[in-house]
Amino acid sequence: MKSADLKHANLSDAKLNNADLSSADLNGADLNGANLCNTNLRGADLKGANLKGASLSSVDLREADLNGADLNGANLCNTNLRGADLKGANLKSANLMGANLKGAYLIGAFLIRTDLRDADLRDAHLIRTDLRGANLSNAICNANLKGADLSDANLSYANLRGANLSNANLCNANLNYADLSCANLKGANLMGANLKGAYLISAFLIRTDLSGANLKGANLSDVDLRVVNLTSANLEFAIFRDVNLPDFETLKILGLSVKPLSQKQYTDKNVVYLNDLK
Repeated sequence: MKSADLKHANLSDAKLNNADLSSADLNGADLNGANLCNTNLRGADLKGANLKGASLSSVDLREADLNGADLNGANLCNTNLRGADLKGANLKSANLMGANLKGAYLIGAFLIRTDLRDADLRDAHLIRTDLRGANLSNAICNANLKGADLSDANLSYANLRGANLSNANLCNANLNYADLSCANLKGANLMGANLKGAYLISAFLIRTDLSGANLKGANLSDVDLRVVNLTSANLEFAIFRDVNLPDFETLKILGLSVKPLSQKQYTDKNVVYLNDLK
């Protein structure tokens, strides 16, 4: 069935597992509830296709066109979506555990409550993507998430090193032990976010809102905190090596004191330690 013309075909609940549908034209096809496990759909045209609740685990969807497709509740576990076009696609509540999304285009896509645990999102394009309540635990993601909505998302232990999260909404997100080193968080909203033990080394935090955030034990070395909102943030045991800090009056308002790193004690709370304090 390679390069088959199945445009607008009714294939709901069809059993197409292990089939070769590479480069097939499935534009607007109805594949609601279809079984496509282990199917080769590389380069297939699935624009606007109905794949709601479809089984797509371990499918080859490299370079496939899924622009505007409905994948609500679909199972895409361990699926290869490298370079796929998912712009505007509906992936609400879909299972993308372990999926390969390297270089995929997810601009404006809906990934509300989507399971992206262990997914590879390196170099993916997630501009203005809706990831509210999504689970990205242990995901690898140096992607472009500019303006993305990640409010209430689970990003615990996620690798977001170097990711572009400028103007992203991470309100109340769980970033427990996430790696945000060198990430661009300019203008990002992290109000109430859980950043316990997170790595923010050399992160770009200009005009970032961290009010009410939990930064207990977080590593904030080599960052500029002068224009960051830290009101009511929990900074217990946080690491502040080589940082540009707000003035001392602001630190006092935040309930913080400053000590040299040589005097560090793990029982201290609300203390900023500097390794170059005179």
